[in-house]
Amino acid sequence: MGGDDARLRAVVALAQTMAAAYTPRESWHAAAAGACTALAGSFAALSVWEREQGRLRVLVNAGERAEGEEEFPEAEAYPVHQFPEITEFLHERWAGGGEPDAWVETAAGAPARGARPYCHQRVAALRRRGRGCCVVAPVVLHGRAWGELYVARPAGSPVFGRDDADFATVLAAVVAAGIVQTERLEEVRKLAFTDPLTGLANRRAVDLRLDEAVDLHRTEGAVVSLVVCDLNGLKEVNDTHGHAVGDRLLERFGSVLSLCGAMLPGALSARLGGDEFCLLTVGPPADDVVRVSEELCARAVTLEPGDGVACGVASTGDDIGPVPSARRLFRLADAAQYQAKAAHSRRPVVAGRDGDVIRLADSPPRSPHDRRRLRGNPPDEGR
Repeated sequence: MGGDDARLRAVVALAQTMAAAYTPRESWHAAAAGACTALAGSFAALSVWEREQGRLRVLVNAGERAEGEEEFPEAEAYPVHQFPEITEFLHERWAGGGEPDAWVETAAGAPARGARPYCHQRVAALRRRGRGCCVVAPVVLHGRAWGELYVARPAGSPVFGRDDADFATVLAAVVAAGIVQTERLEEVRKLAFTDPLTGLANRRAVDLRLDEAVDLHRTEGAVVSLVVCDLNGLKEVNDTHGHAVGDRLLERFGSVLSLCGAMLPGALSARLGGDEFCLLTVGPPADDVVRVSEELCARAVTLEPGDGVACGVASTGDDIGPVPSARRLFRLADAAQYQAKAAHSRRPVVAGRDGDVIRLADSPPRSPHDRRRLRGNPPDEGR
């Protein structure tokens, strides 16, 4: 009874830990570490079956890792043909309505009592890494093989038995439920921070990243640059050709923005809403950002039936004065974009370099009908 209680507690602990995971990596690590503890192992791994490439790719290694084993490996993968039991489970047992179950293997090459008689790459790996036995449990999501849970013990430790394999099957089911939850949360996060039309980041994502970027600028002096673009002529396109054509223009410009953003390491490409887009960078020098902005303007002119973009740039790498908040940088980039729009400029207008952008950002609207839509509060309310 005591053993059953301990295993029940282990299952509950695994489920709770996975439920608390916020990111896929946290979920993977919780799965492997929890299974390792529950089965009194020394090492555990979680792998995903990548059907299109015919391989098992290791997502996480937890516990006592051998030399060369990384916690979150970038390129540890094994061709599925090296693991005949995968083929059996996929194409024979599951296709016939059977339930997936776990199996045990030992470094001696002879199966533990009640285990399947496999002797292949896993046996060699156990010997090479000083492990005595392992239990492997398929992880099934939505009725299909997703991957596997692997737990090992060191040489000289008691060999896993049939009861352990059955328990590993239960743990794999808990892991599968946790992975489904994490995937759903990830999808919700993606929807929350992604523009559905263009696939770029949305305004919410920009606000969060910009706040973090300005904090880095204040504490570490990081160069933060914001490029704000207004797609010219979108209303005319919608009125003349219909919204489907206008949406297609927005999508095409989004692709151009993404392409240009890739020229700046770590840049965030986003659609702020309507016909407004932006690039946010942390690190690249202001000159590099201006150069990419010029490339963006040149490419935008070629998009039909549009009329290019009005582009404004504000960077802490230029002489723009203090930037105590994200609002201040947005106001400067907005003012530069407004000036580019008013001048019908085919090149970006840069705060601190062109015209009188800083004065424009600091001055209140001349009338209630002023076309400027500068973000943030007026200067005297905290910028």
